[in-house]
Amino acid sequence: MSHFTVIFDACALYPESLRDLLMQLATTGMYRAKWTERIQDEWTENVLKNNPHLKRERLTRTRQLMNEHALDCLVTGYERLENSISLPDPDDRHVVAAAIVGKAEVIVTFNLKDFPTDELAAYNIEAQHPDDFINNLIDLSQAKVCDAAKICRARRKHPPIDVADYIACFARQKLPQTASFLREMAGLI
Repeated sequence: MSHFTVIFDACALYPESLRDLLMQLATTGMYRAKWTERIQDEWTENVLKNNPHLKRERLTRTRQLMNEHALDCLVTGYERLENSISLPDPDDRHVVAAAIVGKAEVIVTFNLKDFPTDELAAYNIEAQHPDDFINNLIDLSQAKVCDAAKICRARRKHPPIDVADYIACFARQKLPQTASFLREMAGLI
């Protein structure tokens, strides 16, 4: 198991295909995935708000599975640090506080502007866009990323999803490097 640790901002866990791929990749041992109950609450509440047809129980089950399959994923005791952190959006301070307590080197987020490099440098933390994060994992092991994508696509049974539609999910989520890599490897996923 790698000691390289990342914390996921809620926005990175919001899209289902991305969340599934990130969690599958976490099970490979390439990195240690971390989050807080508050981060889990944020993405699940936003998914429910934007998808009223979904049942809360389904997302509760997803959260349980995430917590079970990502070893030591829940960060606690970060609240005491929040007020000492300066960010453009004070609502994001809990993510940095959790990264500090969880000993994360990277915060994976779509909202890079909310996590200024100079503010994070004081804590030896870097913010990365999910596309850059996955691209870095591709650089480490194309095979593991392909295998993870194949497993995730195979899980999509109701309804099943073909390779082109699966790849299109990542393109729509503004993950062009990931989509491009998956297109190149389409025969393997």
